Amino acid sequence: MNETTTSLPETPANDAVASLPQQGPRDWLRQTAGAAAPPGGREPHAVGGRGGLVQWLMSDRPSSRRQAALGRAYGGCRTFARNRLAMVGLVIVVALVLVAIFADLLAPYSAYIGDLRTTRLLPPSWAHWMGTDDQGRDILSRLIHGSRITLFVVVLVAVLAAPLGLLVGTVAGYAGGLVDAALMRITDIFLAFPRLILALAFVAALGPGIENAVIAIAITSWPPYARMARAETLTIRQTDYIAAVQLLGASPWRIVLRHIMPLCLSSVIVRVTLDMAGIILTAAGLGFLGLGAQPPMPEWGAMIANGRLYVLDQWWVAAAPGAAIFVVSLAFNLLGDGLRDALDPKAAK
Repeated sequence: MNETTTSLPETPANDAVASLPQQGPRDWLRQTAGAAAPPGGREPHAVGGRGGLVQWLMSDRPSSRRQAALGRAYGGCRTFARNRLAMVGLVIVVALVLVAIFADLLAPYSAYIGDLRTTRLLPPSWAHWMGTDDQGRDILSRLIHGSRITLFVVVLVAVLAAPLGLLVGTVAGYAGGLVDAALMRITDIFLAFPRLILALAFVAALGPGIENAVIAIAITSWPPYARMARAETLTIRQTDYIAAVQLLGASPWRIVLRHIMPLCLSSVIVRVTLDMAGIILTAAGLGFLGLGAQPPMPEWGAMIANGRLYVLDQWWVAAAPGAAIFVVSLAFNLLGDGLRDALDPKAAK
């Protein structure tokens, strides 16, 4: 039997394609600009400048996986930066993080100690920008220190709930059958109850406290992530590259952890960001009912509960923490909208 082999003609185009895996950004820029590197290995400024780097990042034919990943990241950042409301949300969230980090330096007074004789229920003034509460404590200082509690709740709930929901959803979607039915029925049970009511039940069983409130909110927050991850997994598992990985002998756990979960991660990140406002409100609701952070911790929901007795005459006691919850929740919603536009390839135009 005669064996015939076919090969591509040796043309400059084929030579360029064959050399793509070995090209780096400087080589690509040099070829694109038509400039050769002078002795000493230094490129001209026009080739290695910002314009050349942007051209390399936005290339339609990336020469390596690193270039493709950096190009996607750069394109997502550009899309996010064009959304002005998302940038406003990002600025507010970054400011919240900085305030929480430097709370001890930024707070003008103690968040726990007040003077009942001279500073009780004072209105906003130059000495106390947001007034004082019924214990004579400066409200601005308590809001600054309370930002730490808010970030603690948000970050810990996201760390606990998002991986759990992602794991349950991807395993259910890939395994199918009895495993899928069992996991989704458990998910449906959690989704059947309002989040705040279910969180109240868990906190009542565990006992009041900020740690138990975080656990209760995390337990009630994972089902939406599981549903989203399962829906994407049902689509991904039918693709050709998953079939190729199966033919190579990869185990189901490796396929789920290494090939399916990373593809579901961007959608989960967006959903977590959008849910952070609800997490903050749930934590504030538990604090308002006395099941979250306990006095004298400066938790914003507990501060509103403390000021409800004076809401008609000393309105600032409850208005200040309420405004803080509103601004931070709005910022996370704006940030989530921007991330959805930047990370969702279907929304790219």
